[in-house]
Amino acid sequence: MTMRETLTARAEALDSGRMSAVQMVQDALDRIRDPDGEGARAFVKVHAEQALAAAAAHDGLRAAGAAPSPFAGIPISVKDLFDLKGEATPAGSKALAGAAPAGRDAPAIARLKAAGFVVVGRTNMTEFAFSGLGLNPHYGTPASPWDRQTRRIPGGSSSGAGVSVADGMAAAGTGSDTGGSCRIPAALCGTVGYKPTASAVPLDGALPLSTTLDSIGSMAPSVECCRILHTILSGAPLDAAPVRPVAGLRIAVPQTVALDGLEPYVADLFERRLKQLEAAGARIVFVPLAEFAEVAAINAKGGFTAAESYAWHARLAAEKGGDYDPRVLKRILRGRDQSAADYIELLERRADFVRRVEAAIAAYDVIAMPTVPAVAPPIAALEADDDLFTRVNLAMLRNPTLINMMDGCSISLPMHEAGEAPAGLMLSARGGQDAALFAAARAVEAALADPIRAGA
Repeated sequence: MTMRETLTARAEALDSGRMSAVQMVQDALDRIRDPDGEGARAFVKVHAEQALAAAAAHDGLRAAGAAPSPFAGIPISVKDLFDLKGEATPAGSKALAGAAPAGRDAPAIARLKAAGFVVVGRTNMTEFAFSGLGLNPHYGTPASPWDRQTRRIPGGSSSGAGVSVADGMAAAGTGSDTGGSCRIPAALCGTVGYKPTASAVPLDGALPLSTTLDSIGSMAPSVECCRILHTILSGAPLDAAPVRPVAGLRIAVPQTVALDGLEPYVADLFERRLKQLEAAGARIVFVPLAEFAEVAAINAKGGFTAAESYAWHARLAAEKGGDYDPRVLKRILRGRDQSAADYIELLERRADFVRRVEAAIAAYDVIAMPTVPAVAPPIAALEADDDLFTRVNLAMLRNPTLINMMDGCSISLPMHEAGEAPAGLMLSARGGQDAALFAAARAVEAALADPIRAGA
């Protein structure tokens, strides 16, 4: 199979007998172990023996007509912040290396396992999910698939998940998204990444960054792959995908903040893709969305991520602060400076922001913007320069964070051509509109793949 075969194609190969689950999982493990690949950095733990045993069991169930779903036996990766029964949950850190093992799988992962997905291992991440770049000084940083010789950032915080999908080390990857942690790696690794409405998937068993903003999503080869995963993660019936044409799709393009400071390459790609969609019949409307200018001020004291992460980390940081990535610890400790009054005001301002943004976009099906404003920069430069790290981190997080703040759902699609630097087109909608967003994103994905309009 190809490295980025969709879940549907893999399910058909399993059903037809053209491939076994054991073969599929073994292929994934071979790619993880490739000495010339990124497996040693993308994964912090590999479950080779367990994964092959699970795959063999699913082959047996399928032969007996008892497979739990069409996807039984397909290999997936799990971000290191999810509980897996019998294992500690380090969340990319050394500070939790000796933590007690989890007594059960996180509910989200349990749902995927119940559908028959096979966990091949735990993927690397920014320590405690607190950065959009993907750097990890404890376990190393996996490189984006583009320009491997230079070694560019994979995006974070779900860095290993993005690379695992891009390199075929897993058919899909599970991740969390607090301010872009599924969509940024998707954009920089050339995959699709989904951030659901935060309340759609249970957060139990996932080590928190911000209990207000956290959501559980996925990275995969296509929109339909992410829809399948989200349906299972959210506990909904796996029905046929809703279909809608791109013609008549109402796409709003925000003019405030979202298009500021784009690299010319990203700006040109975004403009070309909008023209493609317009040629296919979509209605592109440029809207002010002045509310987006308020987010930086709302988060001026560190926002929910600083306040809520500090509440979780206060004791651990006091005891083992020396084991933390200093850049992560610095951001967590900003939460000490927020008072109860600051936090209550933050809740009130966010609720007001959500109401006004939802009203402003009510007439549109989706809003569109580049996922990130630039191509992936070299890892070495960011490791060496704290100021550059901070600037690039804020830039990468900026657009995705707007959607988490409005409690929306959002998906990043590749908008580059094969062989070009990866860049993402982000489509977003109001909270609770996940099904409608998937239908719109499938239509956009098909239109962008249409060679007739590729020169638009």
